[in-house]
Amino acid sequence: MAESGLLKVGREGRQTRLSGIKDQDIHIGSEAVVSLTDSSVHARMLLWREVVVCAVFCLCFLLAPGSQANEDPLEVINRPMFALNDALDRWALKPVARGYDFVMPAPAQRGVSNFFANLYDVTSTLNAVLQCRWEGASQSGGRFLVNSTLGLAGLFDVATPLGIGPYRTDFGHTLALWGIPEGPYVMLPLFGPRTFRSGTGLLVDTFTLSVPPYIHNRNVRNSIWGLELVHGRARLLDADELISGDRYIFVRDAYLQQRAAFVNDGELQDDFSDFEDSWDQAF
Repeated sequence: MAESGLLKVGREGRQTRLSGIKDQDIHIGSEAVVSLTDSSVHARMLLWREVVVCAVFCLCFLLAPGSQANEDPLEVINRPMFALNDALDRWALKPVARGYDFVMPAPAQRGVSNFFANLYDVTSTLNAVLQCRWEGASQSGGRFLVNSTLGLAGLFDVATPLGIGPYRTDFGHTLALWGIPEGPYVMLPLFGPRTFRSGTGLLVDTFTLSVPPYIHNRNVRNSIWGLELVHGRARLLDADELISGDRYIFVRDAYLQQRAAFVNDGELQDDFSDFEDSWDQAF
């Protein structure tokens, strides 16, 4: 009888432990389901971005042959888009940029330029790796490490006085080195002049190879993008006086010439590049 009682107690103990294990598994499984649900929206956004990039990438191949005979086969679409961008710039972005330029003193603007230059050193580093240009990758990576620490998150350009100059490249440049055709010239809404290759590069750089997309706080991420847009436009205020004649043709030719020099490792300081900057100025 005593042995039977011990067996009974042993069975009950095992059942209790099994029940506890099952409850724990259910709890862990519930947490996993919640975690998967929270990440589903982010996963869908990443998928959407990749679909857009692939679509533009394919169009680059499909439309490239036509661009050999005519550098602007999409002019009938580009001109209305240029007029729309010009109107938005004249009535919205340019006044904001003027206000920003008026309020922000020159030293503060240089600090903002250095901050964004430091972020784009990450993009340059990753693209240099994709290009198998290890010297450029170490150069950009070294600048990022130095300016992020000694330069107070990049507000000060400490790397240049130390002899670590900027190495500027982007994914459009990477695609060119991979042999991807340039494709026709296209005027994008808000983003302005591009080619299909540099436009694809812009998407990849903006949403994959740069720092802001990985900032989970939406307000901070959007604020960085907004500041970048306004600051970049403010730096081009003086360039408006250089435009003469047919504004559309002037902007198109200037972009294509500057982009060709950038991709061919000529003059890398490119005000009309995808970065739209002169980030290499020392603070």
